[in-house]
Amino acid sequence: MKKRLALALLVSCSLIGPAVSEACTRAVYFGLEGQTVTGRTMDWFKADMHTNIWLYPRGLERNSNTRAPFNWKSKYGSIVTTIYEGAAADGMNEKGLVANLLYLPESKHPPANAGDNRPTLPNSAWVQYALDNYATTAEAVEGLRKEEFRIVPIQAPTGEPGTVHLSISDASGDSAIFEYLDGKLTIHHGKEYQVMTNSPPFDQQLSLNQYWKTIGGSTMLPGTNRAADRFVRASYYINEATQTADPRTAVAAVFSVMRNVSVPIGIKIPGQPNIADTLWLTVSDHKNRVYYYQSTNSPGIIWAKLGALDLSEGSGPRRLTLDGFPDTAGDQTQNFKPTELFKFMAPDQ
Repeated sequence: MKKRLALALLVSCSLIGPAVSEACTRAVYFGLEGQTVTGRTMDWFKADMHTNIWLYPRGLERNSNTRAPFNWKSKYGSIVTTIYEGAAADGMNEKGLVANLLYLPESKHPPANAGDNRPTLPNSAWVQYALDNYATTAEAVEGLRKEEFRIVPIQAPTGEPGTVHLSISDASGDSAIFEYLDGKLTIHHGKEYQVMTNSPPFDQQLSLNQYWKTIGGSTMLPGTNRAADRFVRASYYINEATQTADPRTAVAAVFSVMRNVSVPIGIKIPGQPNIADTLWLTVSDHKNRVYYYQSTNSPGIIWAKLGALDLSEGSGPRRLTLDGFPDTAGDQTQNFKPTELFKFMAPDQ
């Protein structure tokens, strides 16, 4: 690598099974003077995920909506992109912690058994729980390692089983990957854990990353839409992007990399069901607490500034309705409207 410009890349995504899987891309950019930015794409084989953006204040009472419910009260306010009005897929809290729910076909959560009396949390609420409770990646690792609840997988409204893992990054650039493999929690924590694809599990992806470093992107970059090829391109380009302390330039650089690894609308590859259209992108400016969103079907970018939002306890949940309003664009900080909370999608267990 020519520059010490950090990367955390996840070629994976959320809430689907291996038969109709999709593969998103996530990358974390490290600029100068603490300018850290996380970008991700959401690729999905269905045309509409009924995506909206929600604003949640501190002190909000939450319920897991499972048979053995887990309850908590939000410590931090957050802004979250949701899908199907039942799952938190991506978001950032007021401390600059970013969390993303990502696809992993090998994911296998702890089974229910007579000796396990813990409450349960559906993986549709995993992102939200992290954003509500932690300010840093290290705090999230310490807290989630305790496994005070049992994570249970959901089924998407389209019928696919949810097999996911969780990625977290904070304002310092610290990252962690949480995977349930064979019923046990595996955590990879540190800035050095920078590259991952949807399959196989993360530890095997470390070897893949090392292999491509020896080849060098200046001589060859694979150009297909396959997850492994998009991983290589994103890894190369985000490391070659302008290293800057200017937030506008840094955010633009991350958007440009995310567009480079996006899958064009209508691309269908026989025998490659894990390739799906990119429906939307998000870019999170950790340092300045600005959250950006762009729909592939929209003419412009949406953003909101967490520092200018009322996140005080009692201010109530609010929603920026995007579903059905594709022309929404620009600064939407003041356009969130009060609304009732949705219930997290949850299995009957």
